[in-house]
Amino acid sequence: MKKKLFLPYTVAIFTLIIGFASCSEDFESIGTEIVNDQGLNVSVNTEASVVAYSRKLSPFRSNNITKYQLGTYSDPVFGTSGANILTQVDLSQSDPDFGENATVESVYLYIPYFSTAGDITDEVTAYTLDSVYGTSPIRLEFFESTYLLRNLDPATNFEETQRYYTDQKSLFEDNLSTSLLDIPSFLPSADEIAITEGEGDDEETTRLAPGFREELPITFFQERIVDMAGSPELISNANFRNYLRGIYIKSSSIGGEGTLFSVNLDDAVIEINYSFDDDNEDDGRGTDVYELTFSNIIVNTFDETLDATIASDLVNVDQENGEENLYLRGGQGIMSIIELFGDEDSIGYNDFGIVNEPNGTPDEIDEIRQKGWIINEANLVFHVNQDLMVSGDTEPERIFIYDLNNNSRLTDYDLDPTASETLAVDRITSHLGRLERDDNGNGNSYKVRITNYVNNLVNKDSTNVKLGLVVAQDVLNPNFLKLRNTQSPGIEFVPELSLQSPEGTILYGNATPNEEKRLTLEIYYTDPNQ
Repeated sequence: MKKKLFLPYTVAIFTLIIGFASCSEDFESIGTEIVNDQGLNVSVNTEASVVAYSRKLSPFRSNNITKYQLGTYSDPVFGTSGANILTQVDLSQSDPDFGENATVESVYLYIPYFSTAGDITDEVTAYTLDSVYGTSPIRLEFFESTYLLRNLDPATNFEETQRYYTDQKSLFEDNLSTSLLDIPSFLPSADEIAITEGEGDDEETTRLAPGFREELPITFFQERIVDMAGSPELISNANFRNYLRGIYIKSSSIGGEGTLFSVNLDDAVIEINYSFDDDNEDDGRGTDVYELTFSNIIVNTFDETLDATIASDLVNVDQENGEENLYLRGGQGIMSIIELFGDEDSIGYNDFGIVNEPNGTPDEIDEIRQKGWIINEANLVFHVNQDLMVSGDTEPERIFIYDLNNNSRLTDYDLDPTASETLAVDRITSHLGRLERDDNGNGNSYKVRITNYVNNLVNKDSTNVKLGLVVAQDVLNPNFLKLRNTQSPGIEFVPELSLQSPEGTILYGNATPNEEKRLTLEIYYTDPNQ
């Protein structure tokens, strides 16, 4: 008997699923009205209060982050920016023994870029570089730093981790010593690095992923490293970090737009090739390699100029009524704040539907609860202001929205079915849609789906929070970074993924007179009372 009943129930359920799916595809109209003809009373409402404005971010923590950037970048709308690095250097082995009469033969610095390996032809691997912005050469300079980077903050009686910030370039550059390398014209290459040693049958080729590989001065490392063997300075990394306090990498523009790129300092190395007395060798000299690594404390600093008109617009933003335009810029940049449903709280409803005193919930949410709406979908659609933007390749592919009050992702992020897509740029696109472009490749809009967030407000009595919006390229692992000082309206942290994208965009806000492009919250709902 049970087997006979299973098929009809399955057909009925399947029919309902198809019906709801068809219904969701028929969402078209804007306003408060029925938007499909399937008889399911699915409507769209765009009357919810939305207030949005932008804030120029104050300096925030830039040590112990996921990726570090180097170079300069010129945004056609927002202005120029530059990124520099101060890094500690560690011994690969404490208290090294270089042997008798050790002599440095060569020193190489290798810093790999982030890249993806492709096809292999005649043993040569083709690579594609990740996170490179711009195509113009820049100048790179390497210096010994005399600034002591600390693990613990003396201002907290050494009880808290020391934070370093995006704006400390001048402080670090006031503490530079020996010049180690100066490259007047540099541009990252996607070519693999092939190192061939030996001759004939003894020839060997070592292949490295694309990166920066240059010679450093022999004398400096002879005197500061090899000749110091057996000294207290090399007995431990704690001592060494106070002795050779770090290397500062400075970037500067040499004209043109410049290039900004990410470097993989986890795999960076200074390779010291040296010889020493060895009776087992025919010529009485043996050879070996000793390495220094970049680890422990690394700091990214940023300097930037901002277009005068944009800077002026950000001075006195209207946090009560919102702005005509929203500005987003990566790096030590600009974010926007979105506040939904207003703050009016003059009424409330009890379990019997009777109006009573304020209940700590915005009246607009109370009204939705009282009407019993079933929330099918909720979207924020941000339209690009093409009149102010230079559209095309310099537009950011993604934007990221988050809970500004708690510095966390929204529930829609964690429930996104596209999280496992192969390409990072295609992940979390149900919640955080990619930039939609027109036939000319110019950016039109971003759709941010916040259905679960709104559902939780209506059905689970969740707290209505301010939402933060930042630019991004890769929306995975936001990793929130603390600002030096809290900014109004309560900005304490910023997602690192914004730091990693130097690009910017201008979006229409809620106060724009262009009604077609105005930022609104679209709520698609089913009214059980219709």
